[in-house]
Amino acid sequence: MSADQVKKKDPYAALRYKEFNIFLLLRFAMVFAWSMQFIVIEWEVYSITKDPLSLGIIGLMEVIPAVSMALFAGHIVDQKEKKSLLVKCILAFSVISFGLFLLTWPAVIGGYDTQSILYAIYFLVFLGGLVRAFLGPTIFSLLSLLVPKKVYPNAATWSSSVWQIASVVGPAVAGFSINWIGVHWSMCLVFGCSLFALITLSQIEKKPILNPKIGEPVMQSLSEGIKFVFNNKTVLGAITLDMVAVLFGGAVALLPIFAQDILKVGPEGFGFLRAAPAVGAFITMLITAYVPLSKNAGIKLLSAIFAFGVCIIVFGLSTLFWVSLLALFFSGVFDGISVVIRQTILQLKTPDHMRGRVSSVNSMFVGSSNELGAFESGLTAKLMGTVTAVVFGGSMTLFVVLTTGIVSPTFRKLDLTKDLEEHENEP
Repeated sequence: MSADQVKKKDPYAALRYKEFNIFLLLRFAMVFAWSMQFIVIEWEVYSITKDPLSLGIIGLMEVIPAVSMALFAGHIVDQKEKKSLLVKCILAFSVISFGLFLLTWPAVIGGYDTQSILYAIYFLVFLGGLVRAFLGPTIFSLLSLLVPKKVYPNAATWSSSVWQIASVVGPAVAGFSINWIGVHWSMCLVFGCSLFALITLSQIEKKPILNPKIGEPVMQSLSEGIKFVFNNKTVLGAITLDMVAVLFGGAVALLPIFAQDILKVGPEGFGFLRAAPAVGAFITMLITAYVPLSKNAGIKLLSAIFAFGVCIIVFGLSTLFWVSLLALFFSGVFDGISVVIRQTILQLKTPDHMRGRVSSVNSMFVGSSNELGAFESGLTAKLMGTVTAVVFGGSMTLFVVLTTGIVSPTFRKLDLTKDLEEHENEP
């Protein structure tokens, strides 16, 4: 099959499978709930402390368990039936969101000091990190069981698109709901979404376990997953580059400060700012469903992350709301390109029986770098000042991209067209 034929493939191929559509609805509900919860908690914590470092601590409290449990979670995911495991993850998230609902209820916390409430919030965020360690690999593995291999890239694009839609709506709804109904009832909405996700999941049948090594010793299993990632230079290069870019470009963690103290736009403006990157990324996802990024994927990934760094610098220097909004929007556009290429690499290059472990390693690199980026941004904002911290992060992103492009000509020449052609002939 020629490259031209690959480009003409059905952009709605994955959507023709009923359980995949149910999966998209489920994923939307969970990402919406999680992103909304994170925004509401960011707002509440900064309102209590007025300390940028407290925003970094939120990220740190989630990333510590997510990273420390990631490899073990990947082993469990590869050994267990995916639907049942996902049910447990969503139930755990529901308990956490209900706990945060209680912690923001004046009638419940009226007799407690703000410091105790703050520590309780951090503790529940920590538990959320434990849940996330299992949730990401489980969703990644379940996706591959819902569609044939030949539509993996298309499924990955639509799955990422739904993630971006929820990332748009979640923060925007959070900003407006904080203003309209307050933090407490906003958390009630989050809890309701998690219950909806649980009901939706019941419509998906249990799936077979494809791992031929059930009962394999934990250390041997973990070692195999790590070796695969580090021996596959394409996978390692992509997730490492994205990790560093997200780590140093985590300006969104400081958005409550920009909204309240620099741009002075309040909770509604905060909602728009927080949603802008996801709007840009979502538009990119829709375009890439029709225009594949497989050809010259390496140089496209490098260019996208470089442009992302430029947008972060512009945002940091801006004192005008509309300029800041545009900078964040375009940061999302270029980040969306990065996400599509990276997810396509992972889906094409990962064997079925190792998806849980590879996804866990990926979450350690990229997923957790969002929270580490939040901590880095909070810490540098405390030490350097908010604007300087954002500009520093964007500049470090540019430095890493340029360095990678110079020292790794092989990565610059990465092309995924042949991989897509091979999968077109698989069942």
